[in-house]
Amino acid sequence: MCLLLVGAIVYSVVTQAPAPRVPNMANAGASAGAALGDTTLQAGPAPDISRLSPRERFDRLYNRIMQAAEQGDTAQVQRFTPMALGAYAQLDTFDADARYHAAVIRLQSGDLAGAHAIADTILEQSPDNLLGYLVRGTAAGLADDPGARAQAEREFLRRFDREMAAGRAEYRDHAPVIAEFKKAAEGRKAGTAEGRNGGTAEGSTRP
Repeated sequence: MCLLLVGAIVYSVVTQAPAPRVPNMANAGASAGAALGDTTLQAGPAPDISRLSPRERFDRLYNRIMQAAEQGDTAQVQRFTPMALGAYAQLDTFDADARYHAAVIRLQSGDLAGAHAIADTILEQSPDNLLGYLVRGTAAGLADDPGARAQAEREFLRRFDREMAAGRAEYRDHAPVIAEFKKAAEGRKAGTAEGRNGGTAEGSTRP
């Protein structure tokens, strides 16, 4: 997937007007789609996920939402978001990757406060985790809060080298999103046109 489509979906969900196509934040990587073999979004009934484990259900629904978001299909995003968040709530364990996916789903649906709360939880469990600052920065950008976005980006950049050296699995799975957020954050820090235009984190403000 390309990177960070969230702002367009948030805009369309709120206004029900056509939104510009922008990249997607999800970057499912080695998770949802690859694990379950879903490469295209199929219209029609919801998939039968009754026999899957809670994590498999969550991953399957997450992947469905991300595919719909890539295609600008806000109806599918809205349809499957409650199911995905319900599956998330039933997980026995929560790692940073699952929390990040839940935050992306909340961003896709326009729930910026909910996404920020999940970012806070990521950072409570793993204080230096880059995904927590990425979600914070993205939510702040979508909320048009440049101060909060800049703070999240500073914290992200300050920790970047040390955290990437740690080799966390979630960083490998979401490497393109992390790289794009870093590029946009550095651009804004340097005052470049690319950084001012939003880069990856919130897409013209949009994540």
